[in-house]
Amino acid sequence: MIELTNIIKRYEQHEVLRGVSLTVADGEVCVLLGPSGGGKSTLLRTINGLETFDSGTIRVGDVTLPAAAGPERELALGKIRQRVGMVFQQFNLFPHRTVLQNVTEAPIHVLKQPKDSAIANARRLLDRVGMLDKQNARPGSLSGGQQQRVAIARTLAMSPEAVLFDEPTSALDPRTTAEVISVMTDLAAAGQRMIVVTHAMSFARTVAHQVHILHAGTIAESGPPQQIFDDPQTEITRDFLSEADN
Repeated sequence: MIELTNIIKRYEQHEVLRGVSLTVADGEVCVLLGPSGGGKSTLLRTINGLETFDSGTIRVGDVTLPAAAGPERELALGKIRQRVGMVFQQFNLFPHRTVLQNVTEAPIHVLKQPKDSAIANARRLLDRVGMLDKQNARPGSLSGGQQQRVAIARTLAMSPEAVLFDEPTSALDPRTTAEVISVMTDLAAAGQRMIVVTHAMSFARTVAHQVHILHAGTIAESGPPQQIFDDPQTEITRDFLSEADN
């Protein structure tokens, strides 16, 4: 389980996150929706230490990440980063390496996997995301959607217990967005635990187990997709969904 408890994040005097709590069970897909500036990406990035937070706790399985800097936090972060992968809005692939090399780099050098088994696993994952035929290509020759699918395979190569997706389709056109959403949907169907910040309403409606609406640093409403989309309980949610449909 991933459990965030009363997370507060400040930039100087401005509270970006104002006591956010949520849990994500094993095999669950959690989607964070809401207007820009609501704190979605900041919240996501606190989980693997890309953002610090001022108070509260984050728990991943039996590892608890405290807010306070120091050896305890660094030790916990190391353990969490082995369990939680992240897919970014920008693909961050190594331009001078092939697709296959991008996917095998971390398993070989970080996990110390034998090269042969890392390559075999990378090819299996590239096949899973529909990119095996591009294994010898360089990222610069690929479309944005193709690069994002490689980035997903690269994250999966570390065998994460959960994957964080930070607006993975926002830089893509509609056709390549559909390619990436299809891969994410397949992962969800296979039981991959995911926390997804997205504007892809169809993914949230059809794939998520829980949807959280973030507004001004707080969770305005949480619930299963059917309730959030068909029977929203707050004016904030209704306004956000009305604007998203336009």
